[in-house]
Amino acid sequence: MADAAAYTNSDAADAEGRHIAGLLAFVEREAHVSQRALAGELGVALGLVNTYIKRCVKKGLIKVQQVPSRRYAYFLTPSGFAEKSRLTAEYLSWSLSFFRRARAQCAELLQSARDRRWKTVVLCGGSDLAEIAILCAAEQGIVIVAIVDAGMRKARLLNVPVVASLDAAPERPDGAIITGIHDAQFWYDAAAETLGPEHVLVPPMLSVMRAGGARP
Repeated sequence: MADAAAYTNSDAADAEGRHIAGLLAFVEREAHVSQRALAGELGVALGLVNTYIKRCVKKGLIKVQQVPSRRYAYFLTPSGFAEKSRLTAEYLSWSLSFFRRARAQCAELLQSARDRRWKTVVLCGGSDLAEIAILCAAEQGIVIVAIVDAGMRKARLLNVPVVASLDAAPERPDGAIITGIHDAQFWYDAAAETLGPEHVLVPPMLSVMRAGGARP
């Protein structure tokens, strides 16, 4: 369970590091950029971009210069360039580590699904983990009938339909795999209630508890 705890505890810090790396890289390419444009580039709220910029200015990573029309230009300092390079390398390393662990755990779960004679499954929660599970399922000959996530804006992911609820899946699956990284417990509880806990599999990297306190 050390793997799951480490993943959960570092997730927010990893996301912040990636966002700041992206902010520094964008500022390096384009000094005259609005905070709204930065928010769109990073996919985060405008207020969060403002917080990141203030943090980078305080650390001496970015200089701010006022330009006409009450706008601002942002410039990387030498320290900012070095930090951007460090964070980019760290993010790539984290990404590769995550992919290796996720792929191994998804392959193991899908083998377990085959041992149970499951032919179809749904993925509960849209994330990078869901994409990896889809790739692994193709190798195992198991059909992913849907990704359940009402918050996803895409209608399909890697040609798999996205639906708002388990009841909206094209067909009732033999089982479910939890792939929602940030809200794994919510997805586990919903899938267990609909399909039964014996029909729900969870990657070890996600921290989830059954009713009564047992690990699934």
